[in-house]
Amino acid sequence: MSYYDDFVPHQGLRPPRAHLDTDAPRLVLDGDWRFRLSPVADLPADFVAPDFDDSGWDTLAVPCHWPLRGYGNPWYTNVVYPFPVDPPHPPEDNPTGDHRVAFDLPDDWAGRRVVLRFDGVESCAKVWLNGAELGFFTGSRLRAEFDVTPRPGRNVLAVRVHQWSAASYLEDQDQWWLPGIFRSVTLEARGDLDDVFVHASYRDGRGTLRVDTSVPATVSVPELGIEVASGVAATVAVQPWSAERPRLYDATVATDSETVRLRIGFRTVSIEDGVLLVNGEPLALRGVNRHEFHPDHGRAVPYETMREDVLLMKRHNINAVRTSHYPPHPAFLDLCDELGLWVIDECDLETHGFFFTGWERNPSDVPEWRESYLDRMRRTVERDKNHPSIVLWSLGNESHTGANLAAMTGWVRDRDPSRPVHYEGDADCAYVDVYSRMYATHAEVAEIGQEPGIPFLQCEYAHAMGNGPGGLAEYVALFDRYPRIAGGFVWEWIDHGLRHPSLEYAYGGDYGEPLHDGNFVIDGLLFPDRTPSPGLLDVKKVYEPVRVTVADGRVTVEELRPVPPLRFEWSAGDLSGELDLSSGSAPLPELPSFAGETWLTVRAVLAQDQPWAAAGHEITWAQHQVAAAVAPVVGGGDRPQRTGSGFSLGPGEFDRTGRLRAFGGLPVGAPHLALWRAPTDNDRGENAHLDQTWHALGLHRLTHRLDGVEAGETLVVRERTAAAALARGALVTYEWASAGAGLALTVSVEPDGEWPEPIARLAVAMPLPASIEHVTWFGRGPGEAYPDTGSATLVGRWESTVDGMQTPYVRPQENGRRADVRWAELTGPDGGLRIAGDFGFTVRRWTDADLAAARHRNELRAGAAVWLTIDVGQQGIGTASCGPGALPEHVLTLRKTAFTVVCTPLS
Repeated sequence: MSYYDDFVPHQGLRPPRAHLDTDAPRLVLDGDWRFRLSPVADLPADFVAPDFDDSGWDTLAVPCHWPLRGYGNPWYTNVVYPFPVDPPHPPEDNPTGDHRVAFDLPDDWAGRRVVLRFDGVESCAKVWLNGAELGFFTGSRLRAEFDVTPRPGRNVLAVRVHQWSAASYLEDQDQWWLPGIFRSVTLEARGDLDDVFVHASYRDGRGTLRVDTSVPATVSVPELGIEVASGVAATVAVQPWSAERPRLYDATVATDSETVRLRIGFRTVSIEDGVLLVNGEPLALRGVNRHEFHPDHGRAVPYETMREDVLLMKRHNINAVRTSHYPPHPAFLDLCDELGLWVIDECDLETHGFFFTGWERNPSDVPEWRESYLDRMRRTVERDKNHPSIVLWSLGNESHTGANLAAMTGWVRDRDPSRPVHYEGDADCAYVDVYSRMYATHAEVAEIGQEPGIPFLQCEYAHAMGNGPGGLAEYVALFDRYPRIAGGFVWEWIDHGLRHPSLEYAYGGDYGEPLHDGNFVIDGLLFPDRTPSPGLLDVKKVYEPVRVTVADGRVTVEELRPVPPLRFEWSAGDLSGELDLSSGSAPLPELPSFAGETWLTVRAVLAQDQPWAAAGHEITWAQHQVAAAVAPVVGGGDRPQRTGSGFSLGPGEFDRTGRLRAFGGLPVGAPHLALWRAPTDNDRGENAHLDQTWHALGLHRLTHRLDGVEAGETLVVRERTAAAALARGALVTYEWASAGAGLALTVSVEPDGEWPEPIARLAVAMPLPASIEHVTWFGRGPGEAYPDTGSATLVGRWESTVDGMQTPYVRPQENGRRADVRWAELTGPDGGLRIAGDFGFTVRRWTDADLAAARHRNELRAGAAVWLTIDVGQQGIGTASCGPGALPEHVLTLRKTAFTVVCTPLS
């Protein structure tokens, strides 16, 4: 049995220790290495000798994943293993990368202890220095260190990395399989201060600090007047650390040979009466799950990108992150300490693929895997134990249950009793401190909130795949309502779309993988380029730390979580000003009478610069209608007139069947009933299968039979809309009437037969000239909104281009609907039209069928028309791509309906 084919997690490693900011000299070995890729693992180690001739090898920049540099291809699976489930054996086809780099030992390192550190290698590495074998290690997202003895002058480090190993069975974490040395490689000339463990608790305005060290040392916190020996506790007045107010104190721990710099935050995590507390206050986790990802570099994420992630989270009112499903780069945790995020730090563990074996031979309950489980937990906790941002340790993800997981908890409680233990897979809560669920329905969450028990959180909820997530506001309302519920973490932060030269962004299957999970890896609140999606904007609104309400002539602000100083600005029409809400309430500003519909908007913005945003950054907002629209009585004296080719009525020209063909001189098509939409990822989800229902109903292939045309005071067209092979349908009447300079269209729909199933939308769709390019509307905006999404949209007047109305989901799907619209104007160089009423609409340069057929955005091509859809009902979005479908109040069925819009030509 080979080292990569064994239960043993490593050989030759030093014991794990804390990540330390030390003055010990360091030599970073990142840069150009020599590289050779082989298709199998069982190879002679012919390359480890210092004088080996590697001049014929390629050059590879380290850190990186070699498939992202042209060597082989990425591979995505969610749950399934991309190799036979035969633990502990990896497949024989096992891409193996040999790496070599030469370095010169600094002259002043002579005689010093030296440590060689690898911060991340997937999935198994064997290491040699100057031809001498150091050992091997697994644990792709875990630190590995060797004691080494470099010689003066030139040294050669050789590393063999296998894509697959026995450890791959423990790393089935819903992400791209990407082998390589993807984090830094470092040499450190050690002093004598190997490990430091900070214990910094807080209670009633005072903090107690004790720093344990591997050798005697002096602990200094100048700001607090502390200078004590290691192991000695000191209690002083302090300001506590929290995500909202991340107060850190600079400290040093010093011996004669080494000084370590620390940033200490005082806080105490506790559980009382079923409520999770920090510093005695309930912990309200308004979080996201975060995989490490960059569209060009995979998990080799640059520091600047990590910082931007934290800044984006803070700016969108996110206060917590679960490091799914492994410890992140240590610099990310430094940023969480500095800028303020609560962290669930998760062990590098997932065995989800054993689900398909009925969990038979699952490593979580197999004794031979015990040491690997404990080793992974030790390496997680020891590296990260000094971060005040970490408030829970997580054993891992989706590995069912078993004695090995329970053993991990036992070790953690012994080593660090200051933090509770989390693991969602312990359904009975036998060895965890919090009850954790994934994708519990709203009803389940409400029920759990009302029951006594240990604290509850949703470690994953509101699956942010494609258009969505729906139902987010309703979840957060439950989090706010019940003290037992500590909150939840949206799945997930970013779409894992790899940049592709022809597809823009690639997902599963785009590299020819024989087994893959498609675009299930495209499930984030950020697009791959880190542009916020509409879902992230909704998160910002529903995660608001203060709530502004307008009622009974007053504006009131309620603080839900601590916030920096805020300023409250108002606007209504062309007027604006500031409100003094220092007392929590203020009267509405005095406003004049407005001629049309007008809304007062109150915005809470930062009053001062913060480390994560400048003064003026918007935290949240509220709206209140202060003037209603005056609905004019629109009439007209025109009656339908017969022409040689059909009918005319005002600006409308109709064919002999009464179907519209021109409006105000613009060539247009007749509106027809539309009950389908290009399925969203949530419509396709395994918990909804709405796309299958809609296909079975034929909603995507409706036909329209003319039943009659009547020209009297108005022009009335009667149709029956139905799908081939089915008996049921809908009886539709289109009545055109003169209305001022335009036409009023009244659409009446009556089901013909029983329609118990949900439909996608209740709408009419019609083609407009391709010259239409600009859109203005009054309603909710600026972005899209559906019945259970769009919390971030405000009522107002908005403008866009037709192309700008599209939301660029990586996999094309229904998108871009504007909701609660009073009027919309669509114009181009040849004219346009205005539509008034009460409706939602989409406008795009391709059909719904085109949108549904496309796998990538580059497949969408502008057609010969711009397609306008006007709806009075949409099926809710839900989160059924991995969670519950739309709530009952957001389910749409075909019903007897009538609605009217007024269309006016624009020159």
